[in-house]
Amino acid sequence: MFIQTEATPNPATLKFIPGRVVVDGSPMEFSSRESATRSPLAEKLFDVPGVTGVFYGSDFITVTKASGEWQQLKPAILGAIMEHYMSGAPLLADGAAPSDAELDDEDEFFDEADAETVDMIKDLIETRVRPAVANDGGDITFRGFKDGIVYLNMKGACSGCPSSTATLQHGIQNLLKHFVPDVVEVRPM
Repeated sequence: MFIQTEATPNPATLKFIPGRVVVDGSPMEFSSRESATRSPLAEKLFDVPGVTGVFYGSDFITVTKASGEWQQLKPAILGAIMEHYMSGAPLLADGAAPSDAELDDEDEFFDEADAETVDMIKDLIETRVRPAVANDGGDITFRGFKDGIVYLNMKGACSGCPSSTATLQHGIQNLLKHFVPDVVEVRPM
């Protein structure tokens, strides 16, 4: 098994590509050791000193570190990923929620009168923004819309990335304002 690594715009996050499907469905984020209990692989990755976050995309895993150098951390991370896939163990523990999508949908907020506008915003995020963000090892989800402000949740490599503000302000905000005149601003949550 050969696992490729790729830098992301976030220097604290590295993208690992195992050459197979990681998540068949919605992406998943583990931002703490406690949240990782639903995934044996995420638990192993959190055992690596310095690891503070794990994100599963469709065909990649991003790992975020608080300390240490990638040169020292990479072998342990690659070993954990390889050991997991070679063992044939499931990605999720029995009874664990299959994805973060259900949780994301529950937390959305917007006025029912804005439902049509929200549908357009979600469609643009799904078709134009998420594929580009996934290339950088992250994900972005709609959280809410109120008073012309779109609230988005950034995950994986995008969470805490130094360039995420520029991505939101210049890229996503300009795109949404162009196609959806009701949008005046985009903010992270």
